[in-house]
Amino acid sequence: MGERLVLTVRADDAGDRLDRFLAADESIVSRSFAQRLIADGNVLVNGRVAPKNHVVRAGERIEVFIPDPEPSGLEPEEIPLDVRYEDDHVIVLSKPAGLVVHPARGHSSGTLVHALLAHADELGTLAGEDRPGIVHRLDKDTSGLMMVAKRDEAHAALSEALKVRSVERRYAALVHGYIAPDTGIVDAPIGRHPKDRLRMAVVDTEGAKQSVTTFSVLERFEAGTHDDGYTLVECKLYTGRTHQIRVHMQYIKHPVVGDPLYGRRHPKADLGLTRQFLHAYRLRFTHPTTGEDLEFTDPLPEDLRIAYARIQDRSMGVTADGERALPLLGLR
Repeated sequence: MGERLVLTVRADDAGDRLDRFLAADESIVSRSFAQRLIADGNVLVNGRVAPKNHVVRAGERIEVFIPDPEPSGLEPEEIPLDVRYEDDHVIVLSKPAGLVVHPARGHSSGTLVHALLAHADELGTLAGEDRPGIVHRLDKDTSGLMMVAKRDEAHAALSEALKVRSVERRYAALVHGYIAPDTGIVDAPIGRHPKDRLRMAVVDTEGAKQSVTTFSVLERFEAGTHDDGYTLVECKLYTGRTHQIRVHMQYIKHPVVGDPLYGRRHPKADLGLTRQFLHAYRLRFTHPTTGEDLEFTDPLPEDLRIAYARIQDRSMGVTADGERALPLLGLR
């Protein structure tokens, strides 16, 4: 049947945008949800449809219809999940390489979403009916830690935390070549590749979005017969663009080892890997309900540890950051 709200704009709310005004109501859990209600014609101002940027005035009568969630049509699937933490609001899990996060063209079943539907009775709805609970994503062949929201309130809070960059996400990546500085920053806009629609790229076009990645060197490895050496780095995301780390490391001429889209595609130099050496090994955030500071680490999976072992005897030494990170990665 849905829910119907009738709100009256007070004097101290006058001058606010309609979407922001609605998002302040506890029944409307986020500004993006408010915008979706407005776009769908479910919000009337004095009996008439208004745009999201309508400036509300004192005394205006705002009618809001919140429809019941439509059935997604997705079927739960009993796919094993590696859950590291769970309560009534949040799930933290380790996603294996090869698992697609949500349904997309060519992946109508067997995704993390299908597994979550079988695992949890309730999942956040704010990302859309085909992405229940999904707050952020990892590429299909990137492994590691992810947050999942079980309720809309948690979903909205975690999404906002990502937006204001208060969630700490750190990745371990083995890249080609020798990186001389111990730390660096890549601040370069990412958009769709102008010639290959399957790829992203650093571009200077209207659709490109600001993208910032920092990295710290953990360990360096000497060059071999079939390669020019390697560097193990820890990358930290300040934005969450598609393929961001992979694109940025290619941009600075140090592509991720094993990367089928952005790598060098030299089998011997890829250390036997059939996917990118990229693992989300550390996640830290504030619990959206309790306010507790939560932190998780996830050692490298077996395929990445085997690749690392193939060059371990060529190590040129571990940095101070490496001394901290390598034990967490299961490498010391």
